[in-house]
Order: sequence, then C-alpha cells, then structure tokens
Amino acid sequence: MPADSVIVAGEKTTDILFESISERSKHEDFLRRAVDFLVERVVFGRSNRSSKVVEWAAPEEIKKIIDLKPREGPVSHEQLLTFMADVARYSVNTAHPYFVNQLFSSVDPYGLIGQWLTDALNPSVYTFEVAPVFTIMEEEVLREMRKIVGWTGGDGDGIFCPGGSISNGYAISCARFHHFPEIKTKGVYAVPNLILFTSELAHYSTKKMASFMGIGTDNCITVKADKYGRMDVRDLESKVLDAINEGSAPFMVTATSGTTVFGAFDPLLPISTVCKKYNLWLHVDAAWGGGALMSRKHKHLLKGIELADSVTWNPHKLLAAPQQCSTFLTRHKHLLAEGHSSNAQYLFQKDKFYDTSYDTGDKHIQCGRRADVLKFWFMWKAKGSEGFEKHIDKVFENASYFLEHIRHREGFKLVLEKPECTNVMFWYIPRCLRGCENEPGYMERLHKVAPKIKEKMIKEGCMMVTYQPQGSLTNFFRIVFQNSALEHKDMIYFANEFERLGADIIV
Repeated sequence: MPADSVIVAGEKTTDILFESISERSKHEDFLRRAVDFLVERVVFGRSNRSSKVVEWAAPEEIKKIIDLKPREGPVSHEQLLTFMADVARYSVNTAHPYFVNQLFSSVDPYGLIGQWLTDALNPSVYTFEVAPVFTIMEEEVLREMRKIVGWTGGDGDGIFCPGGSISNGYAISCARFHHFPEIKTKGVYAVPNLILFTSELAHYSTKKMASFMGIGTDNCITVKADKYGRMDVRDLESKVLDAINEGSAPFMVTATSGTTVFGAFDPLLPISTVCKKYNLWLHVDAAWGGGALMSRKHKHLLKGIELADSVTWNPHKLLAAPQQCSTFLTRHKHLLAEGHSSNAQYLFQKDKFYDTSYDTGDKHIQCGRRADVLKFWFMWKAKGSEGFEKHIDKVFENASYFLEHIRHREGFKLVLEKPECTNVMFWYIPRCLRGCENEPGYMERLHKVAPKIKEKMIKEGCMMVTYQPQGSLTNFFRIVFQNSALEHKDMIYFANEFERLGADIIV
C-alpha cells in the first residue's frame, strides 16, 4: 500500500489524516471501536481473577511482536486497533486483583471516567481563562484535604503535582525559601551550608531532590529507625545538634507516614517538638499513608500531622485514584507563590477582566499541567467521604486477615509481627530450608528463594508480589493491600500460591 494511503472505516483513501481534530466522518467508527475495546477487553476483561496479571515476554520478544519504531508513513485504523490489543496484552495488568506489587493498584471506574474526561477536554491548569472549572475545583479539593489534615478551616495552600517525589521537592523548596528567602534571587551561594534530616527508611526522593536542588546528598542526613521502621527521635535531635555544632544550618525534617517497605508511621508529635525547639520546617511525607486520614478507625496513625508545615499526600496510592494523583499541601498561605512565581506577563496579566487571584499557575514550577484533580474529585463525588472510609477500613482489614492467616501457617515467617499499614512482609521458607535455621549459609540460601518464586509467578502470570532486602534483612516478600475489591478468599489464594510456587524450590 502506498505511504499516503490509509483505511478509514473499512474504506481505502489516499488522504493522510494529519489534522488534529476529531471529525465524525473520518474518526467516529475508529473511536467507538477503540472505546469498546478499552471497556470490554481492558477494563472488564483484564480485571477477572481468571485472567493473567502479566503476559510475560522478554524485551527482545516484545520488540519483535510490536512494531515500536515510529515510521515515515501512516498505518490504517485496523493496524492501530491491533497495536492497542498488543500493547494491552503485554502490559502489566494493574487492574487485576492479584497485582499487589506496588503502592498502587486497581482501576477505579469513577476515577477512570474522570481521567477519560480530563483527556478528552485536554486542559492545562494555570489560569482561570483556560481552565475555569479546574482552577476552582483544585482549590476546593485541596482546601478539603487540608481540613482533613487538621489545619483550621483548611487554611494554607497546595497544588497537584506529577508524583510524590516532586511533592517532596516542593517541600524542600518551600522550607528553604521560608528560612532563606534570598535563595530565590541570589541562589545557593547566598545561604549557609543547609542540612535536612529524614529517616534511613524514608523514600529515596528526599535525598534525590536534595541533590537536584543543589543542597547535596551529603547534607541530607539519615536518622536511625527502630525495629518497626519508625524514626528514632533521640537520634534525630543528636544529629541536629551535631550539624549546629559543625557550623551548618539545619532547616528541615522530613518525617514519613507510611514508609515504602515497612509501612511505618514516624512519631510526629515528638518530632514536631524537636522541630519547634530548633526552628525546623516539618514536612510529612504521607504519600502512602495519608489515605488513613479518611478513616476514623485508622487516622490515629498520623496523630500530630496537623503540626506539620507541609504534607505530601498521594490519592493514587491508598485511596486508589488513577495514576497519577499527588498533592503537596502547606499551612503557609502565600509561600508557594512567593517562592516560585516569575510573573510572566504574557500569561499572568494583572489587568484581565476577571479576578486574577484565580490564575494559580505561577505558584508551581511547571507551566503546562494536567488537571489531575478531576479524576479524584469525580471519585469523591461518586463515593463520598463515607465511601473512602469504607475502602480504607476494608484494605486494613484484609491486611490483618492475611497477616493472621500466614502467622499460623507452616512455611511463612513474618518480618514484622504487627505492621502499622497494609504492608505485610514475610519470608516463605521452602521445604529444603525448614529446620536449617542454625546451619551455616542459611541466610544466603534464603536470600535466593524470593527471586526464584518471583520468576515463577511472573512467567505464569498468577500474581505479582514484590520482594526486597532491607538493611541486614535478607530478601523478603511484601504484599501491599490497596485494592478494596479483594476478599478473604483472595488472602487464602495468595498463601496457597506461595506454597505451590515454592514447594519444589531447591537453594
């Protein structure tokens, strides 16, 4: 077929459909078939427990199966639909109930529609002029989240960010500007040697953003964690004093509410006391655990979060909003704008015919920005806060049920007897290692078990569960419960699958 020929609704044409606009005569059939495919084959078809979590293929196989290289000429709509099918087939099925590999999962139906509506409208949220609904919607949702955090009347400020790492970066930027406003104009050479503190088990983004912002990873001091994964407050104060005595300028502590691996919640009340004593900005990375604030039963895990200067909270994690949906919240009302605005005259004119206080884009470091608020707002409208509370309570209950089940089951050994969040960590001990705990080389052999089981589960597609070492702990599994569609029978399924996959392993 010539390069300038395509097939439209089964008919051949010599026109290249290059114009970026939807026309009913040219695109309706394709759009409807594409949407039907998404609904039937992706949304519903891939969420069945009988389907695979992943159709494993090695990188070279995928390159052969799917023509991934851009080409000079166009392809037909039929070929595009085939591409859709292949991309879906070989992508990880995060909607599957047995995808419990990351701190996100499932595809919420209301969030999905909100995301589709976002993409269909194709907005960019920086001025009321181009995003009249979304600029207001974002402020309303963020205010409600600040109320839930515990800030009176929801006062303060916030933004939706492209991921929790960037949210944590905003915290560092705001804390630094708060203490040293000259940083904005004079740069890092105008301020003393800045030091920030975070737990040794905190998310790596704090150290990465310290590097990105010119503070340096050596000046991101890690604080010891206890055996449960919580920050040691005595070690924190000791290291703050060390930094002061060395002539440096401590300015910030990042505490964590829901660490990535252990799901630990740092003790915010005593940490806030240290921060107040030494005039340090307190940031709480509640990207994972923030969703617990929606539950009257579990919000105690974040006791003291209302004392924070800023908070990261990712609704795409524990609350199951679609990727990505991350927020940065701060009690300081104008600090985001003061620290980041550049007053671009072509975009943020002050003589517009409407109230320009709704032009909120100058407070973030992006220009173009997705309306990530819509999918979360749509979910919140569909479920209400009551629905979110039930969701949180159920995932915590599932985690508790699974924990108690494997606690009394042969072959399973818990890493933590009583984890705080929905992270359940354990070793599976195959038959070849049972009773060998005191033999030389036992830990080295156990370290090899998790990778072998992971390989088998991925190649079969029966489930997806992550593993990792942690400090002196050898490789262990970590199931993360975030999908409230799971039932107790699924907890039994997970345990049975580990037993089946590990039955004949020899290490």
